[in-house]
Amino acid sequence: MSYRRRLQTWTVIRLLPRMQRVTIGRFNHYSDAEGHLQILRRLIPEGEFLLIFDPW
Repeated sequence: MSYRRRLQTWTVIRLLPRMQRVTIGRFNHYSDAEGHLQILRRLIPEGEFLLIFDPW
């Protein structure tokens, strides 16, 4: 695992039909990830998004 990947611990994920998912972005700080998530929810209100802590 790269050093850069280890620094980015918060991940925004979009849930898709049939148990699929897409990683939207990875962030160093929770507040950055939460802000991005709020914008996505405003732009795509029908989308399902998750904010998770990803230690890997």
